[in-house]
Amino acid sequence: MKIKSALISVFNKEGIDKLALELAKNGVKIYSTGGTKKYLEDLDLKIEAVEDYTNYPEVFGGRVKTLHPAIFGGILYRRDNDSDLKELDQHNIPSIDLVVVDLYPFEDTVASGADHQAIIEKIDIGGISLIRAAAKNYKHTAIISNKSQYSDFTEHYVVNNGNTLSDYRKNLASAAFGITMDYDTAIHNYFNGAQNVVLRYGENPHQKASFVGDLDGLFQKLNGKELSYNNLLDVDAAVNLIADIKDKETCSFAILKHNNACGCAKRQSVLEAFDAALVADPVSAFGGIFITDSEIDLETAQKIDKIFYEVCIAPSYTDEAQELLSKKAKRILLKWRMQDISQPIKRSALNGTLYQDRDILNVSESDLTYPSEIKPDSNQLRDLLFADKLVKNTKSNAIILVKDEQLLASGTGQTSRVDALNQAIAKAEAFNFNLKGAVMASDAFFPFPDCVEIAGSKAISAVIQPGGSIKDGLSVFKCDELGMSMVMTGVRHFKH
Repeated sequence: MKIKSALISVFNKEGIDKLALELAKNGVKIYSTGGTKKYLEDLDLKIEAVEDYTNYPEVFGGRVKTLHPAIFGGILYRRDNDSDLKELDQHNIPSIDLVVVDLYPFEDTVASGADHQAIIEKIDIGGISLIRAAAKNYKHTAIISNKSQYSDFTEHYVVNNGNTLSDYRKNLASAAFGITMDYDTAIHNYFNGAQNVVLRYGENPHQKASFVGDLDGLFQKLNGKELSYNNLLDVDAAVNLIADIKDKETCSFAILKHNNACGCAKRQSVLEAFDAALVADPVSAFGGIFITDSEIDLETAQKIDKIFYEVCIAPSYTDEAQELLSKKAKRILLKWRMQDISQPIKRSALNGTLYQDRDILNVSESDLTYPSEIKPDSNQLRDLLFADKLVKNTKSNAIILVKDEQLLASGTGQTSRVDALNQAIAKAEAFNFNLKGAVMASDAFFPFPDCVEIAGSKAISAVIQPGGSIKDGLSVFKCDELGMSMVMTGVRHFKH
């Protein structure tokens, strides 16, 4: 399709000059409005004013300027439809082959702390309508909806001698609908009280990042700097872990690093739970995320304060504890409202998005099967269920070692389950834990009995795993041979 005319109306003028100059050089008639028209005219380009064709001026402070049949008709008419062509001529509607539009910076305006009315004025109506119209009619109209597309479009345009190919226009349309979807979602979130926060950067300093959501619904921030992208990922992992293991009888404390627990324990007091969690890996605890389901008192705070941490999370703090932990200005202190997180998980992949339910399934004693000759005693069973919840919240492939409701060590993110187990054993031994009588949890089945054999050689007494391998019998036989007990959950907990 030959580009003979274009409508250019952008909020951000960066880079539009090169594209407009290339179009003008090839004789493309350019329509524009307001500030964009003036900007392009300052480049000595001949620009046609939209209002000259609509016979209607911009009104209401620019709220209405392109919303007119003369504009949308030129975008939406079908070039291969005789009736459309007749009506186009009858109503003297100009044909528009290319639409170049971006959207008012709604999210940036929200993040800036602007008042409600200023935010409302940054809800784009005309722009998003132009984008949708051109994208709908991609067979006949090209749509550029983001400045990042200028360079690629120009190259495509030049290579194809002023034409655009159908598949290329379809890809532009797909990108445009993605932009309108994200834009509408941001507005929806704003009206529902969600925060839209531009973060300092993403996982690394060269990556831009933002957070859209309702943190205030989960936490009251008592102290510290703004949460970073990595902080938020770790806090999410921490909250989900404690939500799984908490109960009314004990205090739980966990220390997380890079989304994995490097320490976790359940005890009768928060201080005892913290001490038991810390000894599992005091090295990894440096710069970690601390979380508990119990009130932090002064004695516990005094120990926490001796360690460098990024974030500390608790449902409450005594006045003395809060005062102490707030003395260091950058350390983040969150009061957790103990609300569950249940919304689906969404993540981008390739050129699309993956959706799935959050993994909220936890097995209980009644869900277990006992294939081995030796059955676990009550203490082992308690530890096995605790370990199963820990492995559920650990990056796959994962192995967890537990004793007396205390994480001894974990093997995380390995390509081999044997490697994960060997990693866990090495860590446990490095911190002088005696593995005799400990239990082992695996996030997926054992395809071979090798992990059971390695565990048995360290006097680990019991194993919990999903089961489901065609060679389950070999692992069960190895447990019987080594005097170990095995239980199966029937539930796999991969976490990639």
